Amino acid sequence: MKRIAWIGVGVMGAPMAGHLVKNGYSVSAYSRRMEKLLPLAKEYGLTPCETVSGAVSGADAVFVMVGYPKDVEEVFLGKSGILENVRPGTLVIDMTTSSPALAERLYAEGKRRGIRVMDAPVSGGDSGARNAALSIMAGGDEADFAEALPLFQCMGKAIHHMGPAGCGQHTKACNQICVAGATAAYTEAIAYARKAGLDPAAMLSAISGGAAGSWQISNMAPRVLKGDFAPGFFIKHFVKDMKIIKEECDARGIELEMLDSVLHLYEKMVELGHGEQGTQALIEYYEK
Repeated sequence: MKRIAWIGVGVMGAPMAGHLVKNGYSVSAYSRRMEKLLPLAKEYGLTPCETVSGAVSGADAVFVMVGYPKDVEEVFLGKSGILENVRPGTLVIDMTTSSPALAERLYAEGKRRGIRVMDAPVSGGDSGARNAALSIMAGGDEADFAEALPLFQCMGKAIHHMGPAGCGQHTKACNQICVAGATAAYTEAIAYARKAGLDPAAMLSAISGGAAGSWQISNMAPRVLKGDFAPGFFIKHFVKDMKIIKEECDARGIELEMLDSVLHLYEKMVELGHGEQGTQALIEYYEK
């Protein structure tokens, strides 16, 4: 398996595809915006393609890393999309954080056509993507996971097969629930520290080695103190993720009060025009 197609070259997708190139794979890439794709293709050694069909034609495996479930549907099911243009037996892996129900539907549609579909969302943000240190949560057939594992190992460190189709997305939902709580927690800790007259950096250093320590405190809170709100993960995409979780909860009669509260905060951020910023920009809500 040497010919790879990559659909979606955003903040995380481009470096992830680049790691495959570094490991000897030939990667054809597609983005809706060619002006965005061309410099990234040069930087990461990708072959730019003007269409999805052009990128996936002849590929041994296809990766998808786009923004929203509707984008996933379009690139999979459109007339010039993946399932119409790959060979039977091709392995197609959606790494977008998307709907578990959609993952199950795409798996079933792929199976009907003789195409192997997996869902494998990731966690670790832009730094994890750049450093090939992502956590990868895969759903699909065990044999397909075993075949995909060498590809996953080019991009991640913690790689888990979670069960049948959709289970990767359900696991990512659990991840995002935890991220929501941790992000709101460190943001409120910083807001409190500033009002109480503490040095926020000293406070974070003091608590990060104890029970309050988390990946969010270690990796994202320092960006807050620097005023760095560049998106390692977009607020607009975090809102999308939390809304998907809400839909899954509603279908199962589950109420998650913390998640509801954090979603409300981030919806306010989007209303205030901060959707293109990173999730760490939540501090601006508290300081206004």
